[in-house]
Amino acid sequence: MDYPVETFTEVERARLAPHVTNLDRPVFALVNLPETVKGALFARYSRYPGTLRRLFLDEFAGDLPQGVSEWEGAEGERAAKLYERVFLGYGDDSVAQLGGMHVACEWVSNVLTKILQRPRLGAYLEQSTRYIAYDAPMPDGRAPRLLGGGAAPSGGSGASGGRFRYYRDAQLDPAYEAAMDGLFTTYGRALPRVTAWASERFPRAEGEAPAAHERAVRAKALDLIRGLLPAASLSHMGIFATGQTYEQLVLHLLAHPLPEAQSYGRMILGEVQAVMPSFVARVQRPDRGGRWVEFLRHREETGARWSRRLGLGAGENGVDAGPSVRLLEVGGDEDRLLAALLFEVSGAPEEETLAAVRSLAGEDRAALLADLLGGRENRRHRPGRGLEALRYRFEIVSDYGAFRDLQRHRMLTCQWQALTPHLGAGVPAEVDHAGCGDDYRRALDASRAEYERLVGAGLPRAAPYALCLGYRIRYVLDLNAREAMQLIELRSGREGHPSYRAVAREMHAQIAEVHPAVGAAMVHVDQATEPRLERMLAEMRSTAPAAR
Repeated sequence: MDYPVETFTEVERARLAPHVTNLDRPVFALVNLPETVKGALFARYSRYPGTLRRLFLDEFAGDLPQGVSEWEGAEGERAAKLYERVFLGYGDDSVAQLGGMHVACEWVSNVLTKILQRPRLGAYLEQSTRYIAYDAPMPDGRAPRLLGGGAAPSGGSGASGGRFRYYRDAQLDPAYEAAMDGLFTTYGRALPRVTAWASERFPRAEGEAPAAHERAVRAKALDLIRGLLPAASLSHMGIFATGQTYEQLVLHLLAHPLPEAQSYGRMILGEVQAVMPSFVARVQRPDRGGRWVEFLRHREETGARWSRRLGLGAGENGVDAGPSVRLLEVGGDEDRLLAALLFEVSGAPEEETLAAVRSLAGEDRAALLADLLGGRENRRHRPGRGLEALRYRFEIVSDYGAFRDLQRHRMLTCQWQALTPHLGAGVPAEVDHAGCGDDYRRALDASRAEYERLVGAGLPRAAPYALCLGYRIRYVLDLNAREAMQLIELRSGREGHPSYRAVAREMHAQIAEVHPAVGAAMVHVDQATEPRLERMLAEMRSTAPAAR
C-alpha cells in the first residue's frame, strides 16, 4: 500500500525531528520525551482524528523546551556489548524485558490491529471507532501525497477529493475499491441520519451540558453504524513494549501470510533497530530469526493441512445462528477457591487448608467466602490471586466489532477463527428506527459479495478486508475467575458498547450458574438493558469544572 505522507512546515519539521525516528513513514518511535508525555500522547491518540505527529504539534509541543538536539540513535557501546554477551551468547532472554520503547503504527487495517495486539507482554492503544468518524477522506480532508511520489488515485474519493480510509495493495483490484467506496458512502450517509435520530430519541435532560450531550449523541450514532465499516478500515495504533515483545511480534509478522503484516514487521524492526538494536539482533540472523520464521510458517501450514484432513477446512466456520456465549469448560470448585484465597496467609500446605475448609459447616463456609470476596467499593477492588484457582473456557460468537474490544484483554488466552460471512450479521434495531436499516442490509450484502469474489479470485487471506465489522466471528476466551471479574465488570459497564455488554452479562450469568459465590462477588456488573446514551456520564464528567 502507498501510505499517506504528511506535509510539515520547516518549523514543524524542526520541532518534530528530535522526538520521532522519522518524519515520513507510517511506523516510527518516540524518543527524547519524558515518559509522562509519551503516555499522555498515546492516551489522547485513541480519540484524536489525526496522526500522532500532528497531535504532538497541536497539543504537546508547546509545553516542551525549545532547542532539544536531534536524536542521534546511539545505544551505547558498553551496553551493546553487554547485551551481545548475555542476550546472544548466553541466551538469557530475560534481559530483553529490561528495556522498552513507544512505537506508533499508523494507517493499519482493522485486520492487522488484531495481529499487532496478539502478544501479551505489551500495552496497546487503538484509535476508537466510537470517537472517530470515517466519513471523511484521509488525511484531514486533503488528497494525500503518497510514499511512491504519485498523486492520489481518482477512485475511492471522499467528499473532499481524498481517499476513504481503507487498506489497498497491488493484489486488490478496482472492483474491490469500488465495493469499499460503496460501504464508506453508505456509512457517511447514515451518520447524520442516525445522529439526528439519537438526538431526538435521547433529548438533553435538565442539568446536562450541551457539549456533553452532543458528544454522547455522536458516540451513540458512531456505535450504531460502526458495523458498516469494513475490516479494511484504517486505524492508528500505539504500542509500548519490551524488546522481547518486539522481537516476538516482528517474527510473527514476518511469518504471517498477509503482505500488510509482513510490511509492518519490516517497518517495526527498522524502528526498533534505530533505538535499541541489541534487543532485536537475532531477528535477521538466518540461524535464529530465519529458523523462527520457518518454524512459525510450518506450524500454521501443518495446522491447516490437518484441519483439511479432518474435514474441518471446507471454507465455512459455521452457519448463521446468531450471537452466542457458551461455557465449554470449568476448572476448580469453591473449596479450591477458599483454600487458594487463604493460602498466602495460612502458613500451611494447601491440602491441609483444603481439608480445614471442607470441615466447615455450610453457614461458616458462606461467611468465610463472603468475608474473603466482599467489601468491594468499586470494580477496581478485586479479591486476591486465590481467585485464579478457578478457570472458565468460553466459546463466543459475536460481531467483529465486539470481538475487537474483548480481544484486547491481556491476562487471558484468546483464540479466534478467520473472519468470514458464514456466521451472519445483524442490524441494530435502533438503525432500523432511524430509517437506515435497509441501506445497512444492502451494505452487508455488498460486503459479503465482495468477500466471495475475492475468495473466488484466489485471495482467501485478503478476503476478510472486505467484510463489515458487523459480521460475526467465533473465538474462545479462556480465563481465570479473577480476570473474568475484571473483564465482565468492565465490559458490562453502562458506558460500553451494547454488543460486548451483552457478551459480558451472559458470561456472568453462566459463571453464576456453576459458581454462585463467584457470580455474587461480581457486584459491579451492570445488568441494566434500557435504551441509553452510553457515554453520557463520562461526557458529563469531562465537562465538569474540576475536569477543566
